[in-house]
Amino acid sequence: MIHYPELDPITPDPPKSKARKPEAPKAGAPQRELVETMFNNIAPTYDRLNHTLSLGIDRRWRRKAIDALKPFAPSTILDIATGTGDFAILAARRLDPDRIIGVDISEGMMEVAREKVAKEGLDNVIFFMKDDSTNLSFGKDTFDAITVAYGARNFDNLERGLREMQRVLIPGGHLMLVELTTPPRFPMKQLFSIYAHVVMPFIGRLISHDDSAYTYLPQSMEAFPQAEQLVPMLKRCGFSEVTFKRFTFGLSTMYLATK
Repeated sequence: MIHYPELDPITPDPPKSKARKPEAPKAGAPQRELVETMFNNIAPTYDRLNHTLSLGIDRRWRRKAIDALKPFAPSTILDIATGTGDFAILAARRLDPDRIIGVDISEGMMEVAREKVAKEGLDNVIFFMKDDSTNLSFGKDTFDAITVAYGARNFDNLERGLREMQRVLIPGGHLMLVELTTPPRFPMKQLFSIYAHVVMPFIGRLISHDDSAYTYLPQSMEAFPQAEQLVPMLKRCGFSEVTFKRFTFGLSTMYLATK
């Protein structure tokens, strides 16, 4: 039997906390703490911001990414950087697994996720816990599939995170990673650059009242390995049969790999 840390069946998820006040980033704090603080601050408006900034297209990207795992029928799924739980909920509906564990460094985001999962009646399938993507609490060969939706760009160390995912996957298990990317061709590349650096930070500040969050987003996108660049890194971390597929002119890219 697989043991899930801090997830004994008779132990409920942590109680919901009262609405949190925005935190101020600590001066000189490590990148991980800055990202955690930022996502705690924007958690209440995160879903609305995502759908607004993507014009709702992100919902279609998520469905296509999850459906890529249907042929493998995973029964245990680890959803890394689970955020507010949208991807985990959709995976539960479309893949019908026995259990999904969602992990994140932001308790603020998971507070929102727990409320959504309870409302959907999926709290006997989806569970959440705080965990570090670069030092996961699970044993080797634990999960049939791992999903990461729009969170890998926030990792402290991407290669270390990928190696951890490979470690906790069963042999033959699958990693499905989907991330925002920069369109590779004219004119979408130039148009998206204007949108990402001008429009996105403006709308982000307007809705979330966080000055850093949506300035950070385009910066993190540009720093993330794009399409062909990520393939050799995945292979170096112990994955094979690595493929990728671009969505909507390359605004989002899905990667599928096997342990």
